[in-house]
Amino acid sequence: MYTALQKIHKDKDAEPTEFEEHVAQALFDLENTNQEIKSDLKDLYINSALQIDISGSKKAVVIHVPYRLRKAFRKIHPRLVRELEKKFSGKEVVLVATRRIVRPPKKGSAAQRPRTRTLTAVHEAMLEDIVYPAEIVGKRTRYRLDGSKIMKVLLDPKAKNDTENKMETFAGVYRKLSGKDVAFEFPPTEA
Repeated sequence: MYTALQKIHKDKDAEPTEFEEHVAQALFDLENTNQEIKSDLKDLYINSALQIDISGSKKAVVIHVPYRLRKAFRKIHPRLVRELEKKFSGKEVVLVATRRIVRPPKKGSAAQRPRTRTLTAVHEAMLEDIVYPAEIVGKRTRYRLDGSKIMKVLLDPKAKNDTENKMETFAGVYRKLSGKDVAFEFPPTEA
C-alpha cells in the first residue's frame, strides 16, 4: 500500500514527528492531485521538516531533502514551493539539502576529510539552498566594534520580484540552522 509515509525517510529508522507526517501528507496529496508535477514528485521524498518562528507571527517551514535528490527538487522548486505555501497558509517554505559536517582529522592521522564536509562549506552550500532560485552574487563580512560579525549577502537582481518579500525569512532560517547572522540585499543598480 502506498501512503504518505513513503514520502519521508528518516535516518536510523527514527519515527517521524507529527509535523513531518503533515508535510509528507501534503507532498503525497500534491502528487495525487497536481498533474503538472505528479511525474516529477513520484520518486522524491524528504528527510525531515521543522517549523521555525521568524518574527512576530511569521513562521517558516524548513524541509530537508536528501542530498542526492536536490537536483530533482531544484527542477520543480518554484512550482513545489508555491503549492506547499498554499497548503501551509501563512507560512513560507524553504527547501534545504541534508549535508553532513565531519570533524577535523586528529593530528597524525592519515585520513583526509573532503572539503565539502567542512563546516564552512556546508554553511555556504546551505545559504545557497535557502535563497534558491535567486543566486548569490557577492558576500561581505562586517565586523562590528563589539566584536560581533554580520554577513551581508548580495542577491542577483533578476530574482528581485520572487525573493524580495522572503528576505527576512531567509535570514531567520539561516540564523536558526547555522547560528550566524546574515543580512540579504540587492546590489545597487547603475542608472
